[in-house]
Amino acid sequence: MIAASKPAAAAGMPAPHIPVMCEEVVRHLAPRPGGTYVDGTLGAGGYSRALLAAADCRVFGIDRDPEAISAARRLEAASEGRLTLVEGRFGDMAELLGARGVSAVAGVALDLGVSSMQVDTPARGFSFRHDGPLDMRMSGDGPSAADVVNAASESELADILFTYGEERQSRRIARAIVRARANGRIERTGQLADIVRRALGPAAAREKIDPATRTFQALRIHVNDELGELQRGLAAADTLLAPGGRLAVVSFHSLEDRTVKEFLRARAGEGPRPSRHAPGAHKDDDAARPGWRIVTRRPVTPGAAECAVNPRARSARLRVGEKLGAVPTGEAA
Repeated sequence: MIAASKPAAAAGMPAPHIPVMCEEVVRHLAPRPGGTYVDGTLGAGGYSRALLAAADCRVFGIDRDPEAISAARRLEAASEGRLTLVEGRFGDMAELLGARGVSAVAGVALDLGVSSMQVDTPARGFSFRHDGPLDMRMSGDGPSAADVVNAASESELADILFTYGEERQSRRIARAIVRARANGRIERTGQLADIVRRALGPAAAREKIDPATRTFQALRIHVNDELGELQRGLAAADTLLAPGGRLAVVSFHSLEDRTVKEFLRARAGEGPRPSRHAPGAHKDDDAARPGWRIVTRRPVTPGAAECAVNPRARSARLRVGEKLGAVPTGEAA
């Protein structure tokens, strides 16, 4: 539980939902009175609640899932005007806040991937542990996972599974899906999970994770364009953060973590650089100066106690960066 300046209950807020590494995220963002912060992945409101409890600050909670926004209305009402809910994508946070008169913030928190609320609701179709419609859409619009599974070519399916799920048996699974859908549309999570398990055989069933795990991860990432959204969100945070502001990102698999790591390295001037002998290499020295500082040289991982309470936290990695410049003051901070 986060050590806050005032408990959530004392602040009149609903009972807390604690997201992964909440204490570490809030400690690195170090919210201060009068500051403005973005919880770009609102979910059940855990980070927003913790930020509001840690300081007399202002928080914008963004989520593309209308169900998450609806569920957080009670928290918004209890915040006495300090929490503003915004339905939309965190990749658009600069525009979303700009439309509300905010051009700079002191901190941004992102908790990537699917939320517990989404996973634990069979009707959303994110999990193979409970049978439900094969949906997986966070916002409820656009093609569903069922649409992709039933319409994509065998090679397209294999590429999706390999690229986003790092599934080594992607071609075998894609062939099995195409064969199965020839007998009728694949509409349920249970159907797809069984197809994958049968395709991989008894040996895969003895692994530590369910054989369908990587396939479901890949489809979810593809359906929601999660890596593209992450790249847009990182660029938006770069635009929106005031000098001295911090970005804290919790990721849950290597593709996300690698994207965040490469972003911070590039902004800190630690990425690949052109040869100093290249034409024009010295013409724009200001552009080559690092604009960020990497706060966490190694990713922060959850402790054993947190993993024991929440096994889903085991794969979490937190990376933090700080935009360079003078520490902001005033309302925009």
